[in-house]
Amino acid sequence: MLFLIWPFLQAFQISMTDWSGLSGTANFVGFDNFQRLWESDDFWNALTNNVYMLILVPVVTLGLGLFFAFMLNVGGKRRKNEVVTGVAGSKVYKFVFFFPQVISIAIIAVIWANIYNPDPNDGMLNALLGTVGLDSWQNSWLGEKSVALWAISAVMVWGHVGFYVVLFSAAMASIPRDIYEAALLDGANRFHTFFRITLPLLWDTVQTGWVYMGIIALDAFALVQIMSVGPGGPDGATDVMPLHLYQTAFRDSQFGYASAMGVAMLVVTMTFALLTMRFARRERIEF
Repeated sequence: MLFLIWPFLQAFQISMTDWSGLSGTANFVGFDNFQRLWESDDFWNALTNNVYMLILVPVVTLGLGLFFAFMLNVGGKRRKNEVVTGVAGSKVYKFVFFFPQVISIAIIAVIWANIYNPDPNDGMLNALLGTVGLDSWQNSWLGEKSVALWAISAVMVWGHVGFYVVLFSAAMASIPRDIYEAALLDGANRFHTFFRITLPLLWDTVQTGWVYMGIIALDAFALVQIMSVGPGGPDGATDVMPLHLYQTAFRDSQFGYASAMGVAMLVVTMTFALLTMRFARRERIEF
């Protein structure tokens, strides 16, 4: 417990000083760093970008994870003597979906930075669009202010959806097949079985996944650091709180001010987790 709590207390103590991180002196400044943070347009821009990702990334990632897991486990054609079956080769599909999880986030960022390369001869995405006759869709994906953040968010979804496919698949495997069989025999289709059976019985897993994915969306440091122009550009369009904190501490040598950002990040993250656990809580369904 000491090693868990003490770093947070120390960060708060540093946030009350003007320590540069390089000298041995640190003058007490009270809440000046927090006031400066409150008045900083750069910080609010980074926080806004994080909020956008917090809204988009968990919804899309968990939604796709649930959809693919459901189709892999229950979406197959009916076979002889079996009412509920998964698709053929579901184990192979799970491996393919999970594969990005075994790749370093830095490697993923480099690969996708090259895919987003605006040069049609080098960038795979623009080359593909040109090949199928969609030249008007070609874009400078990471260099366009209105697109860059969503391009990075798409990579985050791609990198994590496989984990939730496997997680939700394991949770679905624990649901008795008799429940699905009874519903299908009563005339329910897959749409009804998903929303009336699968989702309610997996709600605890979805809730936990939502918190975990939200924390990942509030981070996004590695992807933005490697992929974005600047980094954090163009014109702050992809700047996020962890990157802003890193640059303030190690580029600008303002560790006291950066620690205040860290405390603010802790408050935002804990608020998100508590609100999610509070408002997403439902009565437990036993089976």
